[in-house]
Amino acid sequence: MNNSGTEYSTGMENRSGERTDGMNSTEKKAALTLSSVFALRMLGLFMLLPVFSLAGQTLEGYTPALIGFAIGAYGLTQAIFQIPFGWLSDRFGRKPVILLGLLLFAIGSVIAGMSEHIYGVILGRLLQGCGAIASAVMALAADLSRDDQRTKIMASIGMSIGAAFALAMVLGPSLTQWLGLSGIFFAIASLAILAMFVIQFLTPNPQAQFVQRDAIASRGEFTRIFKDGQLMRLNFGIFTLHFLLTSFFVAFPMRLKGLGVDLAQHSWLYLATMIGAVILMLPMIIFAEKNRQHARVMLLGVLIIALVQLLFGIAQFSIYWVVAAMVFYFAGFNLLEALLPSMISRIAPLSAKGTALGVYSTGQFLGAFLGGPVAGITIQHFGMDGVYLIGALIAVVWAGLLLGLKNPPAVTSYTLTMRDVSREAFPTLVEEIRAIEGVSEAVALPEAGAVYLKVDKKTLDPKSLEKYRRGIAH
Repeated sequence: MNNSGTEYSTGMENRSGERTDGMNSTEKKAALTLSSVFALRMLGLFMLLPVFSLAGQTLEGYTPALIGFAIGAYGLTQAIFQIPFGWLSDRFGRKPVILLGLLLFAIGSVIAGMSEHIYGVILGRLLQGCGAIASAVMALAADLSRDDQRTKIMASIGMSIGAAFALAMVLGPSLTQWLGLSGIFFAIASLAILAMFVIQFLTPNPQAQFVQRDAIASRGEFTRIFKDGQLMRLNFGIFTLHFLLTSFFVAFPMRLKGLGVDLAQHSWLYLATMIGAVILMLPMIIFAEKNRQHARVMLLGVLIIALVQLLFGIAQFSIYWVVAAMVFYFAGFNLLEALLPSMISRIAPLSAKGTALGVYSTGQFLGAFLGGPVAGITIQHFGMDGVYLIGALIAVVWAGLLLGLKNPPAVTSYTLTMRDVSREAFPTLVEEIRAIEGVSEAVALPEAGAVYLKVDKKTLDPKSLEKYRRGIAH
């Protein structure tokens, strides 16, 4: 019995024995609260992106290189602590580690808000990044959900991140105009404290904590991930995507200022571009999923970004053409941000999914870190146009690597939890499960009390797995 008073079970039936095809109250609460925690944290991080290169010019010790370093600094510590925080949550519990991470994020925000010198802001940004809670939150989501409902919770978390990014692009400029840079940092600290309240008092407590190797890295699987050429193409992709995003926003707000656009008006510009980008992006995602043309559609997204970077680097445009170009830029970015993690989940080896996602996240934050200082140094020596041209060149290299990327198989990753099954019974169970029509791959992880599957939902009969889900087979 959990703290909400409803039964938590890995089975498909409730206490009265009735069939439960949807999320139960615990899972609904987990989806809502964990999505809101992610959204609050990412909103705080993203709000600085469209404004800091302008607002940071008022800080003592300002140089373009240091502004770039401050923008990307959180990515450095995020990359360092992303995987270790997942391991700590296995040992000390999900909620304590998440609360610690949010506390560090809040303290870093306060330090940055109180600082009048660029170095103080950099220190605060580094401390913000120490709160690397993503894998711990994902593992808590897995602890609180049944196998057949877990994907819904993960999807809600993913959508919350996308919504937070779009909202931050719109709110950041207006709030900075109203509150100033220090006020933005204090607002971010407030969001972190609110997220702590949500975790402590609103998020359900799991009945038990289990090893979640589809969310947390396994120490013995790193070599396998680094040797996989398909996965490394995707890791290079997420590194490059966030390198380009961070470097772009070191330079782009300055371009808008040069076009006579007041900071408060940046919000309306980003609102228009985000709406246009979503309209343009959705048909491409639908096409990729329906026709299994993920690699080709990703290549298109990269080429769109490369073209916009190139055009910004070689020519000057009126504000109307800049807005049009940004619609295409964000369409490409959002498209890739949606497809890359989906590809990782489908391609990653079953027993190493958590490790693959950990390496992927580390690459993402390393890209966000390096993009800032590289752009700042480039501006100091070659001007803003150099930032766009370097970005275009890197995007072209990425496009070249994508030519060797294969489309993912038409299967879905799935975790079948059997926590009451003895370790000795797993080999026999896995052989039985592999023989079920629609199961393309099955790997037992007895220490996690689970069997990881890849299934074809078009041919799989869900009832064929029900007896394993309910723990009848021993």
